[in-house]
Order: sequence, then C-alpha cells, then structure tokens
Amino acid sequence: MDLPLVLVVDDEVRSLESLRRTLDQDFEVLTTTDINAAAHLLEDNDVQVILCDQRMPEKSGVEFLKEVKERWPDVVRMIISGYTDAHDIIDGINDAGIFQYITKPWHPDNLILALKAACRLSALQRENELLAVELRMAPDAAGNVIKKRREGLRKSCSFDDGIIRAPGSPMDEVCKSLSDIAPYSLSVILHGSSGTGKELAARALHYGSPRWERPFVVENCGALPDELLESELFGHRKGAFTGAVADHTGLFERADGGTVFLDEIGETSAAFQVKLLRVLQEGEIRPLGSTRTRKVDVRVVAATNKDLEEEVKAKRFRADLFYRLAGMIVKLPDLKDRPSDLPLLIDSILTNAMEAMDKPVKGVSDEAMEYLIAYSWPGNVRELQNEVHRMLVRGKPDRWLDVDTLSTHFLQAGTNGARQTPMSESDADFESTLSGSLKDRVEALEAKVISDALIEHRWNKSKVARQLGLSRVGLRSKLDRYGLENVHPISRRAPN
Repeated sequence: MDLPLVLVVDDEVRSLESLRRTLDQDFEVLTTTDINAAAHLLEDNDVQVILCDQRMPEKSGVEFLKEVKERWPDVVRMIISGYTDAHDIIDGINDAGIFQYITKPWHPDNLILALKAACRLSALQRENELLAVELRMAPDAAGNVIKKRREGLRKSCSFDDGIIRAPGSPMDEVCKSLSDIAPYSLSVILHGSSGTGKELAARALHYGSPRWERPFVVENCGALPDELLESELFGHRKGAFTGAVADHTGLFERADGGTVFLDEIGETSAAFQVKLLRVLQEGEIRPLGSTRTRKVDVRVVAATNKDLEEEVKAKRFRADLFYRLAGMIVKLPDLKDRPSDLPLLIDSILTNAMEAMDKPVKGVSDEAMEYLIAYSWPGNVRELQNEVHRMLVRGKPDRWLDVDTLSTHFLQAGTNGARQTPMSESDADFESTLSGSLKDRVEALEAKVISDALIEHRWNKSKVARQLGLSRVGLRSKLDRYGLENVHPISRRAPN
C-alpha cells in the first residue's frame, strides 16, 4: 500500500530533520528549506499534504500557502509555527484555506494524527471529484450512489447505531428525549460538559427528523469575534468590511430546510444575541452590507457547557433568546457517569483508529481496560479518543494494547479499591507517613521517589536505575525492602 506523500517546508535544518524522522514511518516525506524549491516539488510530485513553517526568509508560510491554494488547490495546507499570533491564524484560515495550525513545540503523536486526518481529507476530496465526474457521465447511477451514501450516513447517526451505549446506560434517557422531539421543528438546547458528544446528539436529532435530506451545518460560536460570526452565519456582501473581497453565503442560507447546530452558544456577546434573536423570530436573515432580507427555514440546535438558566439570572444571557432556543433542554451525562459504556466506546474508537492508521491490533487488554474504566475522564469522550489514539500509536501491530501503552497519569490514578497502592497515594497521604524517626522519614521519602520513577518509566527498571544512579542489583534490593517489587506489575495477559 502506497504511503501518502507529504511535503515539509522549514528553513531550519534541524527542525526539518526532526520532522522527517517523526513522519517517515507513516508517510512518504519530501523536505526542503526553500519556498521556490517547494514550488518545483509541487509541480513534479503528487503531493497530498504540505506542512509549511510560518516564519520563512522569502515570505511567510501563509503567503506561500495562499499561492499553493491558487495553483494546487487540491493539496491540503497546514502551518507549523512557534508564534500563535491571532492575525496570522485568521489570515491563514481566510486567505490560504489552512486545514490546521500546528504550534511548536509539537508532540509527535498529535502531529502524526493531524497529518493522517489531513491525508484522509485529501483522499475524500479526490473521491468527491470522481463522484462529480460520475454524476456528469451517468446521473441516474450517480444519484443512486449518493442516495445510498446518505442513507448510510443517516443510519450511522441514528439513536441506536450512532450513539454507542450499553443496556441501561444513562444515554438511554437522552436518546428517548431526542427521539420524541426529532419529528418536530422545535429548537433544542443540549447541555453538557465539553466532550460529552453534544454534536453527535445534534446529528442524531437532525437525521431522525423529516429534515434529514437537507443540510446539517455546524458553527462554534465561541471561536469567532462577533463580526466574523455574523458573517459566517448570515453571510456578507462584497466590501461589507475589510477583507470581504467577494459575496459570502452564510450557514443559515446554506442550511435552508435543514438544521443549524450552534455550539458554545453561551459564549456569545449580548450584541450578537440580539441579532440571533431577530433571525429566529422573523425567520429571515440580512447579510452584512446588504439592504435586503432573505427568508430561511432552519431548525436551530444549540449546545453549551454553561447553565443558561443561571446565566439568564446573572444577566449574562438574554432571557428572550433563551426561551426562544429552549423548546426542549436535554442534559448529556459526563463520561465518568457512564462506566458501562466505556468498553463499547473504546472498541468503537479503536476500530476506527486502526482503519485510519492502517495499524491492526488485537484490542485493549483486561489490565489496561481496568485503568481506563477507573479513570474520571474530565475531558469526556474527546479525552478518551485521544488516549485510545495514543495507545494505538505506542502499541505494536497485531498485539494487545497493554498497560505499557497508557499515558502516565492513568497509571498514577490507579483504579478504585484494588489498586490503591503507595504509587497512587495523594501528596497529603504521603505527607501523613512522614512521622517517627529520621530513618523512617528518609525511607518513606526514598520509597516515594522510587515509586514515582517506576510510574514515569512504566516499570522499566533499567531506566529507573539509570535515573536514580543505582545499579540493577541495588534497585532490586530497594524494591524488595519497600515492598514495591510486585506492586502494579505490567501484565502481558490478554483479555479472557
């Protein structure tokens, strides 16, 4: 199987070599320190993704990628930079069509995942081009293909197949509420912590409604300032503001007949809330810079991690907009409240990740699963996805993903009850042991240092011994003395 071709452009040789070493196992990598040479490489090679440093001597990365967009629009464009200037990011998104902005210092696992996503986007773009050709050549056959794909998408987003859960899951009540209201055009507020799956629930609501054949569009209201947010949702006319070089159709107009999902609605300003309220009341939009209004028929699903009723009481959110949006309020539970769902979610995420990374493994071992189930998951499903992806990157093909593939903080957290050992005690618990004679206190401190080092190096005793300046024999002696030899062993067993 051919590897995706990635072009990396960076004027710093050491940085370029570091990127090459990180990427060359998963991609075919071309590198250059010169923008002009990069243009020649794009002419001569079928590059799928370009990763360009922002600070280049000839011109900025955004300026170069703007040229790439014009000459090679099918190449997915990414920027890497140690400077997170908001103006650069906005220019990159608007002018150069940047897919992702990678900040330095970058983490190898995250960089690989971002590039794999970019390569997947490139592949999808090419599939769509072929489908467009097929549509022109054989419209009836192509129409059937599109219909089947849409029906498949609808099934994958259904309450039964799209929202993964075990029997008796807290998500059962959520799905029942959404299913009951799906046929009607009432607005809905989805309330839940970040990463609980509010967008997935909104998609299930859309595809379970009579609007399912019309567009479903998404906008994160907390990510843009008012003017840009208004432009994205309602559109603008050429010349409406600096940078408006052409007419722009807003998401409300694009989604006519369908559903608009407004994420992080609680982050909007009072001024924008007034404009959104008018649109919802009148059922019409007026693009920025235009004197004419346009009728739209959309269903609005809003999401927030804030308690909007409390925000209304505190006068941070308009009461009239809240009641316009709150046709129904559905609360999504945190992942820590769904322990029975975790094995099914992990299996689904891992299956998709194996396909995306082309890296098959046998699954997650019982030992590692215990740690994952015991964890509190403050980042919810999004954090779970990231951890499963990291485990797959660290794991070996055709093997079980075991405890040694887990991130360190999972090992430090331990599991409830059975695994509460000196290695997972809190600092307060540790301090309570520092009593008695000087010898007792020194030994308690020594045991803590050794146990922390074991966790950090995932029980690789050679690395622990080197870090602590001990011989293997000396380390083994101390492990025996403090009862650490058989604490938290990294099991190699597979699930039963």
